[in-house]
Amino acid sequence: MKFDRSSGILLHPTSLPGPFGIGDLGPQAHRWIDYLHGAGCGLWQVLPLGPTGYGDSPYQSFSSFAGNPYLISPDLLLEEGLLHSNDLVETPTFPSEKVEFGKLIPWKIGLLDRAFIQFQQDPSRKLQAEFQEFKAKHTFWLDNFSLFMALKEAYGGGSWVNWPRPLLTREPGALEQASETHSTDIQRQEFRQFIFHRQWNSLHKHAKDENIRIIGDIPIFVAHDSAEVWAHPELFALDDQGNPEFVAGVPPDYFSKTGQLWGNPLYRWEIHLADGYSWWLKRLSAVLGLVDIVRLDHFRGFAGHWEVPFGEETAVNGRWVSGPGEDFFTAVDKALGDLPIIAEDLGVITPDVIAIRERFNLPGMRIVQFAFHGDPKEPFLPHNHEEKSVVYTGTHDNDTAKGWYERVSEEEKSFYRRYLNRDGKQVAWDLIRATWGSVAVFALAPMQDFLSLGNEARMNYPGNPSGNWTWRMPVSAFSESLQVRIKEINFLYDRKNTPN
Repeated sequence: MKFDRSSGILLHPTSLPGPFGIGDLGPQAHRWIDYLHGAGCGLWQVLPLGPTGYGDSPYQSFSSFAGNPYLISPDLLLEEGLLHSNDLVETPTFPSEKVEFGKLIPWKIGLLDRAFIQFQQDPSRKLQAEFQEFKAKHTFWLDNFSLFMALKEAYGGGSWVNWPRPLLTREPGALEQASETHSTDIQRQEFRQFIFHRQWNSLHKHAKDENIRIIGDIPIFVAHDSAEVWAHPELFALDDQGNPEFVAGVPPDYFSKTGQLWGNPLYRWEIHLADGYSWWLKRLSAVLGLVDIVRLDHFRGFAGHWEVPFGEETAVNGRWVSGPGEDFFTAVDKALGDLPIIAEDLGVITPDVIAIRERFNLPGMRIVQFAFHGDPKEPFLPHNHEEKSVVYTGTHDNDTAKGWYERVSEEEKSFYRRYLNRDGKQVAWDLIRATWGSVAVFALAPMQDFLSLGNEARMNYPGNPSGNWTWRMPVSAFSESLQVRIKEINFLYDRKNTPN
């Protein structure tokens, strides 16, 4: 798909300000859309929107189709009459600068349960009709997900591989009995998904009305402890106990002597091929129902992935295994048309990865933080960018621009200062200007860089199992002076918000 020159900001909804412990889809999210529009931005990039599991990571979700109930707005529930003002009187005092998931989750779930009770007791005909329409439209994934989450709750939150054997192997009689026994819990899960999608769709419509395109994110691999792996075990390389035979990761490299061990199960691509990649087509369609553009995380995995035997403590003892390659994208293109996909082609990139990206005319990614190692031919340097690419100062996996500059070698700092003819006192805005000045069709930066924040505002340390995904921006970030400054660079580098 052909993209028009534009720019935007990377900010996950959890990072929005607000009084309820986590950013949500309510008033501050709608204010954010207006702020982007007023700054002349045409893009808003988010991380995966699914319900978070291990480590509170959006890349380890309980479902590839469901939405994260923690993003549901209490303010909007109040407006709908699904909460009473008394329900919010005893709201805990949450920190404004970070998400405390351990404190947030039980409170938020309790609030959603009260909204569900209100929905059951006094549902409006309109809302009830919408609920039934939602369930009918999303039955492919919603039925399995709601039962999966109800069973997780019933069995103490542990992995599905520890459930009783008849449920682990999905014996029809056991599933039928479980559906009857846990019918209220299942309806509660369905209700949360209905409300999430209702609030998100309203926000998405607001974005479209302001000519803001939302860039979503699809991790190539899914979490082992997810509804999809439990419901469709034939699609994944699992043993008879439901455990992965192999798991995903990346091999040792400059950044890690032992590689990265992600732990996700790998696909049985031959099974996906046999039915025309139908599960993947449904997955892509579902995400494109929520966003306008999709970033395919770990794009190189479609050409080949690093396979590590289950049980290994590091990613050292792995091997490269071929993926579905061009055949997959041919099937996607045939079924869904010319898709708005960004290929996350960072890391060890081989000619076959480049060939797939170029054949299907997919823009790749460039990270300006990676550019200053001293070689003028470095592909990440702005003068070496291609128009068919998306350039970032950094992503959620990198340090902030200021944090990066404070920790790199003096040689790297020197090359940065020489290349940009800057003194390093405004490093975040130096990198933003270099990024916006690139010929690349899209330019984006994390909100942390627009605020010139340091390492304390980093979103994620890849490979660290905990302590990530907590950063929140202050409400003061919605300043008119910053908005004017962003609008100016959008004008100067011809990245204005224009109608699609």
